[in-house]
Amino acid sequence: MNDDSTLGGYFETHQRPPAFEGTDGRAYSVAVYVEETDSPGGGFGAALLFVRWTTAGTEPEGHLETEYLAFGNTPVEAEQRIRALTLHQVKEQLDRVVAGAENRRAW
Repeated sequence: MNDDSTLGGYFETHQRPPAFEGTDGRAYSVAVYVEETDSPGGGFGAALLFVRWTTAGTEPEGHLETEYLAFGNTPVEAEQRIRALTLHQVKEQLDRVVAGAENRRAW
């Protein structure tokens, strides 16, 4: 049995990404991406990519992303670490990047 209170557990249990309502009232789903980095924390960094959906919910219309939140010596290690975030931590990251986007420019 998987614990769907973590990002990785949710992916495994429900076979789809979790969705959240941002502080801007918009619907977002979340994905993970991993890239090679120069970071001293490991050779690979993992971040969250929040896909913003149209108000009708029929198609994506933009995205927001975090900085690297987890690191590892391999892509798998970095991804495992970010997938250990709780859904509450993921929502906190969404709220943070939405606030940052609102302070930068209007959509």
